[in-house]
Amino acid sequence: RNSPAVVRKITRSAFACPSELDKIETLLKLCGVGIPMASAVLMFTYPNRYPVIDIRGWQLLHAMKAVKGNVRGVGLTPGQWVEFLDVTRSSARRLGVTPRDVQRAIFQAHIDFQEGKLYKD
Repeated sequence: RNSPAVVRKITRSAFACPSELDKIETLLKLCGVGIPMASAVLMFTYPNRYPVIDIRGWQLLHAMKAVKGNVRGVGLTPGQWVEFLDVTRSSARRLGVTPRDVQRAIFQAHIDFQEGKLYKD
């Protein structure tokens, strides 16, 4: 539902924002874009700076007590995106890898240790 012109306008505006919170909130103005998709837009544009947030990453970090709230990882908020970004960037610096590398490892660890359904009713 977003015209190419609207996509260009909003993404340019988002990329120019000084804060990570402003970036993600600006991308959410696009019709049909939620936090996971907005994080993917940032990752594909700046692959060395951004991970992609999803239910698996949030659930695993929550189980490790690295993030707070939203135990299920559903309906993530812009503030939770920033919290996820801070954790993955901090780990990436410590390990000498990219935040995306950290996110991929978290995703795989969740798959390896998950029990039961991913989305619980």
